[in-house]
Amino acid sequence: MDQFFFIACCAVVGILSGFLGGLLGIGGGVVIVPALVVLLDQLGLFPASVVTPIAVATSLACVVFTSLSAALAQLRAGNVDWIVARRWTAPLVVGSYAAGWIATALPLLVFRALIGGFLTFVAFVMLTSWRPAPHRQLPGPAGSALVGGAGGLIAGIAGIGGGNVIVPALVYFNTPLHRAAATSSALGVPVALAGCLGYLSVGAGIDLGPGMLGYVYLPGFAAIVGVAMLMAPLGVAAAQRIEPLPLRRVFGFVLLLLAAHMLYAVWYG
Repeated sequence: MDQFFFIACCAVVGILSGFLGGLLGIGGGVVIVPALVVLLDQLGLFPASVVTPIAVATSLACVVFTSLSAALAQLRAGNVDWIVARRWTAPLVVGSYAAGWIATALPLLVFRALIGGFLTFVAFVMLTSWRPAPHRQLPGPAGSALVGGAGGLIAGIAGIGGGNVIVPALVYFNTPLHRAAATSSALGVPVALAGCLGYLSVGAGIDLGPGMLGYVYLPGFAAIVGVAMLMAPLGVAAAQRIEPLPLRRVFGFVLLLLAAHMLYAVWYG
């Protein structure tokens, strides 16, 4: 019964992550990770020590597929900033791959605190109308390597595939939002794939039970990604008709609640 309930909940998570991803232009992982952590904690399907890496790895596996159609569309439309793509791809991939090895070596409370802190940051971006100082410009090759490596590491630890890191970083350097979103979409697939491979590699020699591939929980992955890929186009279509600002603020508030839940568990769990 717990397994059936979990799969049903994962299908709901897929609906939300796919639709909101298409509607608001956010990475589905920002929904998937906290939802999986809460579900796995409550159902007790795995030991507490591996719940967070399983949630993150499964999310990254989902993001590889859910972000693919958006990436192809942006490439066909010619909206990608190839200077950024050339400079940032390698460090983003290296940082994201390394995240699996680093995150699983962290104490559980530190790992969850980092994810909770990142969710709080994303909620802040959603709830405010923050704008960068107009004098900032994109960094050169060395600065891009540093920013990209750090961005990949954050994306891999948080399990969000890069969009919620790359877009704010590019906007911070005064890249137009539509250009930042397009470039982030193109970079999101290799970043999520590298992060997923990192968690697969570090979990390859660990027996976590049936249905596991490294740290990726295959039943949860299948339930989420199948529904999310169907819902994402509906979210994109709805974005043409719905005013996004109120939805961004509601979503930001929900993220604050999820972040508060994770941080509460860190300090008082």
